[in-house]
Amino acid sequence: MNVNSLNLKIIIGIIYLAIISICLYFLFSIVDIKDLMSYEFIKSNKDVILKYKNENFLFLTVIFFIFSVVWVLFLGFAMPLLIFSGFVFGKWWGILIVLVSTTIGATLLYILVGFFFREMIEKKLAPKFSKLRRFFIKNDIIYFMSYRFAGGGGAPYAIQNILPILFNMSVKNYVIATFVGSMPTMFVTVALGSGIESIIDKNESLSIFRVINSPEIYLPIIGFFIILVIAFLIKKFYFKT
Repeated sequence: MNVNSLNLKIIIGIIYLAIISICLYFLFSIVDIKDLMSYEFIKSNKDVILKYKNENFLFLTVIFFIFSVVWVLFLGFAMPLLIFSGFVFGKWWGILIVLVSTTIGATLLYILVGFFFREMIEKKLAPKFSKLRRFFIKNDIIYFMSYRFAGGGGAPYAIQNILPILFNMSVKNYVIATFVGSMPTMFVTVALGSGIESIIDKNESLSIFRVINSPEIYLPIIGFFIILVIAFLIKKFYFKT
């Protein structure tokens, strides 16, 4: 890599970090971080939000989709997007919008950070995640899919999105693993958001266990997990390299 190319990467990288900092500053100057995930905030503004959705459904869908992509690209966490998407759009339309948009945002982040900050990421994260290398080398798409399915082992969402940089995962495999692996956990959270309206109307407390215990929630998740296992077994026994 020549000096001019390196300098250009540094300049663009600094601009990217500056944009993130400015956007986050203005966002959190306007919106309290607690409100982004606050059940009480949604409860007190339920009628306003739903009225606006009913009158501007297509516009709100497009705006939310774009915001979701940008939010993930700027290192935002996923929970507010999932809750809001479920509450406003319902679990089926909501999971489709948020799953596609966050996958796009995560992929753009993966490409961008991999190009501009690879050396820094390898220096900071490689020692902490070195044990994962043998799994990724063996089958990166299956392992990262499982990693997403398990919620990243508790790692922050932004770290999950850039982790495969350490293992040179292809963009194609990254997209597939992110989309499929994120589906179950995101579906549960979106479903939780979709149940908020009825919970508010009944004046009940919000509980993820009430959502998970619903057959319309746990049956699709079980079915998805079975499909994932079958796909893994087929690949293992019938598509050996």
